[in-house]
Amino acid sequence: MPQSSPAGGGTRGFGPFVTLRTATRPDGTVDRWESRWYRKHQAGDATGTTWWAPRSRSWWIGVLFAVGSLLFALGSALPAWRTVSPLDDAVCLFVGSLFFTSAGLLQYREAVDAGPTVPGRRRRLLFVWEPGRIDWTATVVQLAGTLFFNVSTAHATVVDLTATAADREVWRPDVFGSACFLVASGLAWFEVCHGWGTWRPRSTSWQLTLLNLVGSVAFGASAVASYVVPATGDLRNAELSNAGTFVGSVCFLAGALLLLRERTEGRTLAPVG
Repeated sequence: MPQSSPAGGGTRGFGPFVTLRTATRPDGTVDRWESRWYRKHQAGDATGTTWWAPRSRSWWIGVLFAVGSLLFALGSALPAWRTVSPLDDAVCLFVGSLFFTSAGLLQYREAVDAGPTVPGRRRRLLFVWEPGRIDWTATVVQLAGTLFFNVSTAHATVVDLTATAADREVWRPDVFGSACFLVASGLAWFEVCHGWGTWRPRSTSWQLTLLNLVGSVAFGASAVASYVVPATGDLRNAELSNAGTFVGSVCFLAGALLLLRERTEGRTLAPVG
């Protein structure tokens, strides 16, 4: 169920970001604009069904995030099988990170195309600077996080890294990537809640942003636990590192599947022009 609109119209949001705007028409009806709903239901992106819509960008975002999450979950579970080499595990995580980056780039483009049209400027520029929008900020930060994961997982495929090299080339990018995911997930949560928080368990957007936030916390715990102790060359807590990655990946996978459902959900509330 959508949140109630501010009485008489107005705006709501988080910090400097406006995430909800309402306006009352002369006949008394209320138009409602929500930044996430507007972005996820752009004209021309409602083709296909929930589970099959290859012409829809939103569908591809969900699919790519789902595949990346599945590969991360698999990569974090592989160490439990002694017949699997660490290289196989690292390659699985690296390929998963590429799917994350592909989805992150499409999600950034989605935010760019949902932005206001500026006279004299083409809307479909690849890169824009719009830090006053919470969706633009969140997608840029998350895209940066996926690039950090690319760096971290790529270096993890190198055999026999020294403890110093592992700290610099694997652990630090992993920490930065996890921090980016946590910030981006937090901003997405604030965007849906129009503030610090709310209780909307029947809302798909609310469900998936909560799952992504929990997943980001799990990724952060995994990153902290994966620190390589210089004296021994071992992870600080390998079990917690793998468990955190697995739990986070499962949360992201569930969130990605909910993205597919979110894009086909109908709303009777008209967006404010």
